[in-house]
Amino acid sequence: MTLVQEAFTQHLDLSNSQIEELLSKPLKECLDAPNFKKQLESLNVSLLKQTLPTAGKVLAERLPRFYNWLKNELGVKRVPDSPDHTTKWVIGFVNNEESLTHLAELHRPVPRQALERSVDPLVAAFNGIEDQRVRQEWQKTLATLCLLIIVDAREVEQSGVATA
Repeated sequence: MTLVQEAFTQHLDLSNSQIEELLSKPLKECLDAPNFKKQLESLNVSLLKQTLPTAGKVLAERLPRFYNWLKNELGVKRVPDSPDHTTKWVIGFVNNEESLTHLAELHRPVPRQALERSVDPLVAAFNGIEDQRVRQEWQKTLATLCLLIIVDAREVEQSGVATA
């Protein structure tokens, strides 16, 4: 099992074989897969909306170091210059204002290996939240979004399609 699969297995309501199956699918098939739909439906959107201020604080505090790591350690060229971008997107997703397909498209310029290596540190940003239920729900949400981004990155890489 790869590190990214371990992160997904730890935070998602999916078995390793279900994760492997989703990771092998094209984006459209993943979005339509019953396992992925069930994962999305299992997110406690009410709790997420109630705790958006907490998530915003965590992201504002932790993302600058995460972005610095992406840029300096992984060599990612286009990194947001503030945590506002990610916070706004996560809030948009929770409020059904952003599409999952658009999320995947936005991350296409980032190399797949960098995306995969960044899942665990991004999800771990929420480790400091004391309320276990809130911490786990945010980690599950971020892991779900990351799974989709990784699925798309693998599809793009396999197809050999150039990215923007």
